[in-house]
Amino acid sequence: MRPPPDLGRYLRTVASLRPRQIAARTRLRGQRAVLRRHPRLGAAVLRGRPSPGHWPVGFVPVDGHCPPARLTVDELDRGRLTLLDHARDLSDGAAGDPARWDWEQADAPLLWRYHLHYWDWAWALAPGGDRERALFARLYLGWRATSAVGHPVVWSPYVVSLRAWTLCALGPTLAQATPAWDALRADLGVHRSFLRAHLETDVGGNHLLKNHKAMIALSVAADDPRGLDRWIGALVRETGRQVLSDGGHYERSPAYHCQVLADLDDVAGLLAAGGRPVPTELFDAITRMRAWLAAVLGPDGSVPLLNDGFPVRADLLRRLLPTVPAQAAPPRRTADVPTGTTDVPTGSTNVPTGPRSGGLLLADSGLAALTSGGWHLLADVGLPCPDDLPAHAHADTLCFLLWLDGRPLLVDAGTSTYAPGPRRDTERGSAAHSTVTIDGADSTEVWGAFRAGRRARPTLVTMRHRDGVATLTAGHDGYRHLPGAPVHWRTWRLGQDGLTVSDRISGGGRHRLAVLFHFAPGVTLAAAGPGDPHGPVALDVITPAGQRLLLRGAGPGRWHLRTTHRAVGWERTVPAPTAEFRLDAELPVHLHTTLTARATDHPCDRAGASIPTGRTAPSPPDAANRR
Repeated sequence: MRPPPDLGRYLRTVASLRPRQIAARTRLRGQRAVLRRHPRLGAAVLRGRPSPGHWPVGFVPVDGHCPPARLTVDELDRGRLTLLDHARDLSDGAAGDPARWDWEQADAPLLWRYHLHYWDWAWALAPGGDRERALFARLYLGWRATSAVGHPVVWSPYVVSLRAWTLCALGPTLAQATPAWDALRADLGVHRSFLRAHLETDVGGNHLLKNHKAMIALSVAADDPRGLDRWIGALVRETGRQVLSDGGHYERSPAYHCQVLADLDDVAGLLAAGGRPVPTELFDAITRMRAWLAAVLGPDGSVPLLNDGFPVRADLLRRLLPTVPAQAAPPRRTADVPTGTTDVPTGSTNVPTGPRSGGLLLADSGLAALTSGGWHLLADVGLPCPDDLPAHAHADTLCFLLWLDGRPLLVDAGTSTYAPGPRRDTERGSAAHSTVTIDGADSTEVWGAFRAGRRARPTLVTMRHRDGVATLTAGHDGYRHLPGAPVHWRTWRLGQDGLTVSDRISGGGRHRLAVLFHFAPGVTLAAAGPGDPHGPVALDVITPAGQRLLLRGAGPGRWHLRTTHRAVGWERTVPAPTAEFRLDAELPVHLHTTLTARATDHPCDRAGASIPTGRTAPSPPDAANRR
């Protein structure tokens, strides 16, 4: 019997998992299958003591300070919810009775359904007058009547965790002294029993931290100090494992870093408001994470969308950034980094603080920032993901983002969907990032919605800053499975006059190479110089601010232009130009590309040929997204 063609990929994927993860996945799937088939039995087994519903007076979590946008009391009363910037009508003609609404929304995308059952949209009703409290009670009792325990969406452990936190925080404000109060208190007991038996130890990462955060809130609501101590300890241990020494979250997604930081900040605030001491380890992790976030922000104040992630709302970002300098050791400036090599996975242990000058290497996270004049560059030179959690990884090793005078110039394709399919595959693939592809392969074997088999292994980094020029070199072996075992080395040289990128591909054999540059929406590209039947050797780049740049490739290749798409939120993309320097070559090969400002009297100005790259697009708006 011939094995399935993807068996090798599957085995490469599970080989990186810990045995306890596989055992936990088997157990959790079995438990949830029983709940789906026997919801009444499951409800009886999970029924716990009703929670008293305690909550520290005056404590408002992050969601309360950053309530959902585009939601009004009138819309909620009519059964219309706008989540992830997409509105849907739940009432289906039964506006007065939420028990008759369509809470299933079976035809909606799965992520939208998750957000519906998080219940964090109910913060739009806070602080709650008589109308809001009455509406909350009607909505909750209506939802409860149609949402059986064990439903695969409603009772997904991640969804339960977010909902439990919201109900603990909002219950005393919106449900107390309403017909929903006793039902909500009983449901908090069920949520607590369910989560205790369904911790996502199979996934780990931000999911497990969400589970622990919810159990802390449920312990506070239940007035259970012993349980609270247990779950605080679990959160502290997991935080110590997930927060790297440089302050980055180990899933290596800046957007998810923000989410985890908000969760830890919520827990610290809850403990302090309740008169409990905040563990030193938790405070230290929050401090380091705030400093890390400040260090990786773009000059425009945006969170870089490396790996999975959606744009982070400005009001949330303001709450997460440090308001005073962190009390930590000063970072190693690039002038202090040895001129030898630094191993990326072990890297520096210093926390970034203060303004950048020249550059900063966050070796544990695998990010490097370079600055010279009006140019700012952020390079991904680290591991694509933790060994045991590939869910949010992209095949983006040695990609980079670039800003000029505070505006984005080269950007990442971003994430517009988590649904498995061609768009998800494209956005995770190497060709969607400003890096090098070989024979059309991905440097990390991303597949499905959240899986990865073979991974790129970054090896060495050198970084220096001299005479106003910042230089960074890194390599990876993500193409080692191809004939000739290619290895990609890349050097960035950033000076006040612009950027030079040098790519060296070692190995052997003939291969199809592509050096990709993904430009921001609004940038236009045109051939610089006389036309060439094989494609131009240089491109004229015009920014939305009217700056003129020259992108030039050195070598036998030619530039090819195409319109691709940039994600600006969930299920939302805009067109933007991509330049691809293509060639077939025998390895080893050296390639050099430069991006520099150019004088208006450059000879190419007199012989430019316009190449359409699609319509320009607006700047990305903010969008609050989770998961």
